Amino acid sequence: MHDILKAVQVHMPFNFLHDTFLPKVIKEGINPEISFNHYTLDHFKKEDYIRVADQLLEAGLTITFHAPFMDLRPGAIDPRIRRVTSERLNQVFDLVPYFRPLSVVCHASFDKRYYVSSENIWLENSIDTWKHFVTRAMEMNTVIALENVYEGDYQQLGLLLNAFSSPHICFCFDTGHFNVFSVTPLEAWMNGLGPRIGQVHIHDNNGLLDEHLPVGDGNFPFQKFFGLLHEKNITPILTIEPHTAKHLRRMLENIKAIKLFGG
Repeated sequence: MHDILKAVQVHMPFNFLHDTFLPKVIKEGINPEISFNHYTLDHFKKEDYIRVADQLLEAGLTITFHAPFMDLRPGAIDPRIRRVTSERLNQVFDLVPYFRPLSVVCHASFDKRYYVSSENIWLENSIDTWKHFVTRAMEMNTVIALENVYEGDYQQLGLLLNAFSSPHICFCFDTGHFNVFSVTPLEAWMNGLGPRIGQVHIHDNNGLLDEHLPVGDGNFPFQKFFGLLHEKNITPILTIEPHTAKHLRRMLENIKAIKLFGG
């Protein structure tokens, strides 16, 4: 399974990494996608982050970041909510120089059920929020990867991404979120946003709940999706998102069994 681990990032909350799994991650050569939430950002100190970062970089591991998602709305109508959102995101970007991540996965957080008749305001506010972070990403030599969650189609994400010509912002296609929330076919997403895909989050479900199952334990069409990536010559960062150690093992076994990455 080591060949697969070398080809992917593995989702891991910072507190798990710090408290328990850092020695195993280094021993097994696991490239982490480190996720942060409000607890992590408020609980740990600068020296905690530096200590973990130094060990990961000394081990030669590649790192990506996953910024907080819950309650944050970068395109919020209320400017105070946008300010709080930016404060949290800035806390994550402040850590970039220590870890030197290839990317910082963030969430545009558009939901047409929420922003009823406010799509244009959401877009304008989102552009205003992200232009600050695109500048920070450029200065720190990393890339913002905006991930789909509740978006039923790619339109609003496309408008937001197309507002930036910078190589320091791209699209993170999440297979599990697409499978639950999209009402638009996979081909439409690939035709609309394929050239902007810089990262992919890999997990499965049965189309009803965001279960974070191993590849092949749900019904997302992985072979078709990776065929489209290959056809369009798209080579994104790949992150697997199991939520348990058992699911990680099965994820790796299933990926190997169906030769998802070739070979």
